[in-house]
Amino acid sequence: MAQRAAIVTGASSGIGLAIARMLGEEGYALTLAARRPDKLSDAAESLRADGFDVLDVAAALSEEDAVQQVVAAHRERHGRLDVLVNNAGVGIGAPVGEIQTKRLDMQLDVNLRAIVLFYRECVELLRAAAQEHGTAQVVNTASISGKRGQAWLSVYSATKAGVVGWTEAMNKELAPEGIKSCALCPAFVDTPMTDFAKAGGVAAEQMITTVDIAESVRLLLKVSPMCLIPEIIFERPGDAL
Repeated sequence: MAQRAAIVTGASSGIGLAIARMLGEEGYALTLAARRPDKLSDAAESLRADGFDVLDVAAALSEEDAVQQVVAAHRERHGRLDVLVNNAGVGIGAPVGEIQTKRLDMQLDVNLRAIVLFYRECVELLRAAAQEHGTAQVVNTASISGKRGQAWLSVYSATKAGVVGWTEAMNKELAPEGIKSCALCPAFVDTPMTDFAKAGGVAAEQMITTVDIAESVRLLLKVSPMCLIPEIIFERPGDAL
């Protein structure tokens, strides 16, 4: 059994896959979760090819039983949880008068509700890791949109603001037990999710990289148990908050 283990959601590409690779480099056994089985399987195989211990669980994380399935599979395979990365997310833009309820609910369920459910299902495993090592880490992918609301991306902005608020609340509740939470708040990152921005004239090479985000998580793993980093904001040069 691995001495450290992590769950990463939204791990089939982009930020989630970059963080998973970094965690593998740091010696963590991994459980990867994402919605599309084929894409997730390809990502998991790429990590296994590098010698990492990887379990992949395809799951629609908008569903409570799917969240429970991921955690149960992780517990059975790895038996412990030291790092939880709540990265799965969806952004669907629309002007306020054209917001579709189905798309509204999807963003609320995946971006915010699933994070709450993962904390609930994982808290005992995280407590055990904190008791053993003095610390456990939860990483919640928010967005710069959660710090300053964006027109057209209003629902997405609201969910990510909720992630920031939830992270603050969890630090007040769980950090005294050694379970630290950090909200990652990046501006445009070069992933498929920002293709709309690339089409609008923001070149990929002008965006933050997924490695930038992964390296910030590596920092969270390296600091002492007495160092809590509650939030990291990633700006592009010239885009002052």
